[in-house]
Amino acid sequence: MAARKTTKKPNVSAEELKAYYREMLLIRRFEEKAGQLYGMGLIGGFCHLYIGQEAVVVGLEAAAKEGDKRITSYRDHGHMLACGMEPGGVMAELTGREGGLSKGKGGSMHMFSKEKHFYGGHGIVGAQVPLGAGLAFADKYKENGGVTFTYFGDGAANQGQVYETFNMAAIWELPVVFVIENNQYAMGTSQARSTSTKDIYHRGEAFGIPGEIVNGMDVLAVKAAGEKAVAHCRAGKGPYILEVKTYRYRGHSMSDPAKYRTREEVQKVREQSDPIEHVRELLLTGKHATEDDLKAIDKEIKEVVNQAAEFSKESPEPSLDELWTDIYA
Repeated sequence: MAARKTTKKPNVSAEELKAYYREMLLIRRFEEKAGQLYGMGLIGGFCHLYIGQEAVVVGLEAAAKEGDKRITSYRDHGHMLACGMEPGGVMAELTGREGGLSKGKGGSMHMFSKEKHFYGGHGIVGAQVPLGAGLAFADKYKENGGVTFTYFGDGAANQGQVYETFNMAAIWELPVVFVIENNQYAMGTSQARSTSTKDIYHRGEAFGIPGEIVNGMDVLAVKAAGEKAVAHCRAGKGPYILEVKTYRYRGHSMSDPAKYRTREEVQKVREQSDPIEHVRELLLTGKHATEDDLKAIDKEIKEVVNQAAEFSKESPEPSLDELWTDIYA
């Protein structure tokens, strides 16, 4: 895709811009490879790809600090990579191998990292929202200045437990950023058919929770909104809602043919709003990088992803003894 001309100047350094480009490209190439492995039968069960939504998590991670927590739903590979979890460990978990971050016992939807403060990956729609508030409660109790990013989709926004959580988070003034990753479709149902209001973040008003709409295809816009939300939380003002308008290019999961929308719709978004292409343009038009520089980054990322795939293939199946580990009840 040829670069489109833009006059917008980024409010970050050239190195930061390159870092965002590299991180989003890592997620894109990783997910493409995961799709290939799924097609080969090496990944079983469900597999939900993050292709198209990369700017959301990369932008918000740019607004986070060490010790902040994150929790999300089953479309979680991008969040794992953005917070620094090893690609090899993530891919090995997807293939159910011993070298996976949950020792091959969790798979795509149940991966965790205490070191990176990543608390899943949850398969029950909306279940992570009250858990995220609980993580934020712990931070407030400990007075450590931490903030929790609690991600959920436009479909999950219609779950009752979300509003129970909003109420408690507001009463207790919890330092939690509720991130609605609005990719326009709740599984196969468009937002227009599933949600009574055009904008979902307004629902926080009933609980006194402020919020805003964010262009989720622009990593810099997401970063700026994330910094505002995080500052609100760290100042002790309670929760904040970010409704991040984004778009997924693939079906709900790898088994979804996505017949509820046209190819032309998806192609239009790719051509006009792709988050990686947007940063690519900023780098080229701002003379922060050359075409050769970006090709070198792409080559580097492909090698990282290929190594992750090979690690996942070479890692052994979990031992039967693993069935009796990590059991707490």
